[in-house]
Amino acid sequence: MSSHREISAGVTELVLVPADGSDGSELPAWTPGSHIDVEVRPGLVRQYSLCSDPADRSQYRIAVLREPVSRGGSVALCERVRPGDVLEVTGPRNHFPLHDSPRYLFIAGGIGITPIIPMIAAAQAAGADWRLVYGGRSEASMAYRDELRRVDPDRVLEWPQDLRGLIELDKLLGEAQPGTLIYCCGPEPLIAAVEAKSAHWPHRSLQVERFAPRPLTEVAPNTSFEIELADSDEVLVVPPDRSILEVVDEAGIYVLSNCEEGTCGTCRTTVLEGVPDHRDSVLDDDERAANDTMMICVSRALSSRLVLDL
Repeated sequence: MSSHREISAGVTELVLVPADGSDGSELPAWTPGSHIDVEVRPGLVRQYSLCSDPADRSQYRIAVLREPVSRGGSVALCERVRPGDVLEVTGPRNHFPLHDSPRYLFIAGGIGITPIIPMIAAAQAAGADWRLVYGGRSEASMAYRDELRRVDPDRVLEWPQDLRGLIELDKLLGEAQPGTLIYCCGPEPLIAAVEAKSAHWPHRSLQVERFAPRPLTEVAPNTSFEIELADSDEVLVVPPDRSILEVVDEAGIYVLSNCEEGTCGTCRTTVLEGVPDHRDSVLDDDERAANDTMMICVSRALSSRLVLDL
């Protein structure tokens, strides 16, 4: 790590460079919306959106919101790591890609501004029309305000809650705008409200990324089901109190995973037969309806057996 600084109240920016320090070293390429997995300590991995310039592969920039009520990952990164420390990083991966569009409406809440920053730069470079509505608890808590203003202050609407209240989504989203894509990232109440207020927009107008699991309003009771592993034809039973990920791991089959709560997408697995019970926060409605992929850390089965590409 080459840089560590507080950029707003409760938010710390980390700039990561190749550990070997050699000139000309390049980090893996990425696209707007990508995140990396940072190992804070053995067994504790957290995902952070990249908010630097994808063209500059000499470094990655992330911003970490300090959350005292947690397992300590954000506190460690905000308070204990220092320039020169070595962090284990994997990725990048992108479950929140920026699709081509003539117009964008970006809605960010708090630390949810981080994946939006490179998206705005890409939209600006492409000559697309774009607007940003950026909400936060207060101006002091809102990171990268000056940087965003430098891009185009006329397109950025700041909405500090202590001064303006909640973002007026009825006005913002009341009239559907065909040809405009909405990108939203932030706390769950904001995302849920944007989903509800944009429900009448054209299909797939809204793209969201969650940092925490989405609330599940209708969940089938956990029951036992079978999984068949296509590579070996082995059949395993998943009991009500175990996840698919736990069962395959116990059987000696390694599947890369991180969050184990359905938000990072690391354990995404192809479904060859059967109907999954999707409980993740990564797939969109079309992907869930297709039933050809699932997050095996949290999702289960609606059919008696799933055949997985494992």
